[in-house]
Parts: sequence; structure tokens; C-alpha cells
Amino acid sequence: MKNHKVYESNDQMISLIRDNYNVLQSLGSFGIALGFGDKTVNETCQDNGVDTYTFLSVVNYTINGYYNSDEADRLHIPTLLHYLEASHIYYLDYQLPSIRRDLKESINEEDRLGVLIMKFYDEYAREIRKHMKYEEKVLFPYVKQLLDGNAPTDYDIETFSKHHGQTDQKLRELKNIIIKYLPGDIQRNNKLTATLYGIYNNEEWLKLHSQVEDQIFVPAIRNLEQKQKKDNVTKNITNMVFKGNADNGEALSDREKDVIVSLVQGMSNKEIAEHLFISVNTVITHRRNIARKLQIHSSAGLTIYAIVNGLIDISSVKL
Repeated sequence: MKNHKVYESNDQMISLIRDNYNVLQSLGSFGIALGFGDKTVNETCQDNGVDTYTFLSVVNYTINGYYNSDEADRLHIPTLLHYLEASHIYYLDYQLPSIRRDLKESINEEDRLGVLIMKFYDEYAREIRKHMKYEEKVLFPYVKQLLDGNAPTDYDIETFSKHHGQTDQKLRELKNIIIKYLPGDIQRNNKLTATLYGIYNNEEWLKLHSQVEDQIFVPAIRNLEQKQKKDNVTKNITNMVFKGNADNGEALSDREKDVIVSLVQGMSNKEIAEHLFISVNTVITHRRNIARKLQIHSSAGLTIYAIVNGLIDISSVKL
């Protein structure tokens, strides 16, 4: 049963863990050490160099399914990336070997069914390792390049998202096979029950891990890509304008800038004259001087110039 409390930065970290012991694994993946006493979530995160908002976003989502997607821009991508990378290490280097060890001790290796179950588990382990290694070798380096502003053009988050399938199916099948078909053994029953409990926990962990990637990580990277594309548009516009005017150092007057803004807003010469309380002939003269100074003769070119130089807001222009 999910805990419906939404935890905040001023809640005590110990209270969060006491209510939801599964958060202990998340602490390790975020790089938060134990021994934080009665400190709040925010104090504990700050002590460990962890972004509090990102930590709470992941923890609240895994605890009760709550996540405010409208504030995705507040996520600290490096913190989220570190969490996912460390979670992979935890699962591949600790959980997978631990389950295999417990499973091996729980079955009779002389029994053919037991041998097949171990083989089934090893196939699952290879599949999940391949899945996570792909993310480590392709996805995570791509995000790091994106953060550095050097992302490749032949890959994006949608490529990953389209092929990001569920990875817990084989684990679920293994659990069902053991419960339905593995013969009982009094001596091994307790161990097998404990192993099954561990498999159930890992099935739930994988499900939540995948959901965090799909519902938090992927949208965050999508927003980052869009922001970088917009920044690149602005940068390209800047380069284009300044390249075209590198040899022209004559500055525009304030009135000429007013005329540019009016033109970009779609006003005619007569409307500009009425708006600025000047004559139509004066407007025409200003336009002639603007074209001479900027070497720009089109409305589109003037729009670009106005965006680059802060005369109008880029968000008000349809790119």
C-alpha cells in the first residue's frame, strides 16, 4: 500500500526512512551517507552535495507516484544522472549476484528442474545487464555531452524512449515458475521463501527504476534538448547578424530601434508614423537609414536583428 504523504525539504530524513524503509537504497544511489541524525531532508542533501528538489522528486515518485511535471526545469540533471548510474551499479554488482547466490542455495542442483531454473535466471541476468550497459555506454554519455553543449546530432532521447521496454518480465516468469512448479523441500523451504521475497522486491525495484527513467528522466532530457535547440537558434542568429555587419560600426538611434520594433509588429509606414508621432516621410527616411546601417532589407531579417539585440522577446516570435 502506497504512502500518500508528499515529503518536503523540511521533513526529517529519519522520518522519511522510518515511514518508507525502501528509500535506503535510494540514499546510496544519490550518494547520501547515513549518520545524519535528526537533520531535515534539505540539510542532509546539502551536506552530501545532492540537489534537494531532484532527490525529493525521485523519492516522492517512488513512494507515492507523485511528481510535478510542470516544474521539470527545476531538476538538476547531473544529480539525476548520478542516481541512475549508481542504481545500475547497485543492481548489477550487488542485487543480481545476491539473488543468484540465494537461488542456488534454495534449490536442489541435482534436480533437472533446479538446473533449468538457474539457467533461466542466468538468461535474465544477461538480458538486464545488456539493457543497463546500453544505457551506460550510449544514453548516459549522450546526456553528459548534451550538458556540455556538444551532443551528437545522430541521437536523441526519443531514440532511447522508443526502444525502452520493460525489463522485469523474465523475473516475473521466474517467480511464477518457482511458486507453481518447484517441488517443496522442508529443509530448503525457508530459504526459498526468503529468496522469493527478494525476487518480489527486485521486481518492484526494476518497475520503479524504469518508471523514474520514463516519467522523470526522459522528459527532463527532452526539455534540455529543446532548450539547447532554442539556444542554438539564438546563437546562429547572432552569428548571422554579426557576420553580416562585422564591418559596419554605425549604431542605430533610439528612434530607429522604435521603427524596427514597429515594423516587426507588422505596422505599415502610416501606422508607424501615427504610433511614433512622426511623419510618413520621416518613417521612410528612418527605414532607409536602418537598411544602410544594418545591410538588412527584409522583415524577416529585421525580426532576427530585433531578437538578437533584445528589442523583442524570442518567445513572442514563431520560429
